[in-house]
Amino acid sequence: MDLSLKGKVAIVTGGSSGLGAAISEVLAAEGCNVIVNYIADEPGSFKFVDQLNEKYAAKAIPLYGDITKADDIDNIIARAVDIYGKVDILVNNAGVWPTAFVENMTDEEWDRTVRINLTGPFMFSKRVVQHLVSRKSPGKIINIVSQAAFHGSTSGHAHYAAAKGGVVTFTVSLAREVAKYGINVVGVAPGMMRTPMNKKELEERESEYIKRIPLGRISDPKEVAYTVAFLASEKADYITGATIDVTGGMLMR
Repeated sequence: MDLSLKGKVAIVTGGSSGLGAAISEVLAAEGCNVIVNYIADEPGSFKFVDQLNEKYAAKAIPLYGDITKADDIDNIIARAVDIYGKVDILVNNAGVWPTAFVENMTDEEWDRTVRINLTGPFMFSKRVVQHLVSRKSPGKIINIVSQAAFHGSTSGHAHYAAAKGGVVTFTVSLAREVAKYGINVVGVAPGMMRTPMNKKELEERESEYIKRIPLGRISDPKEVAYTVAFLASEKADYITGATIDVTGGMLMR
């Protein structure tokens, strides 16, 4: 299926590793100009973008930015407009998944997790909406959430689950606000994937996770990225406010 994404400009936060890298690659393969957002502790971001451009004849660029800092977000959007003239798609992917049970969780760890996983997507979405409205242009905002937003957590990730649950509700609210501008806002809920973020947990408890997945396997990030690319395309223009289940059956919602 031709997704008609050629020439579209997409920002992928946390776009150089794990699921973000898979999303960046699938969008580049579909002809998108991809702004691969990264932070200082993500190695290989420039090399990854070079590989995208070589493999797909893409026009991807890496851009540093902390999604919890307004100045950084403003700079990413301004640079994207300077280079490409516009932004069409935002994928709020960047996130953290720390482990701590509530009784032992520090206030600071709670604040940091919520700020990165919930406040960051709000701050970035607001600015991209302002950009799209000023251009009188339709656009797509895709928020990466989690099955934990619906199931909660039993393994020390209550702060993560709470933040992702907030993103699900934020997705609905924003979708209602901006539908009149032709802006679609959707969520994608992955289950367990083989990414650097999950490496330690899978090494220790892979069999436990597989028991919870009806399809009986851990997903490859590209399987989730294909859903993101579809939702970013005009083929999904009649979908907004929804969160799409890509969990191998963990949610079935």
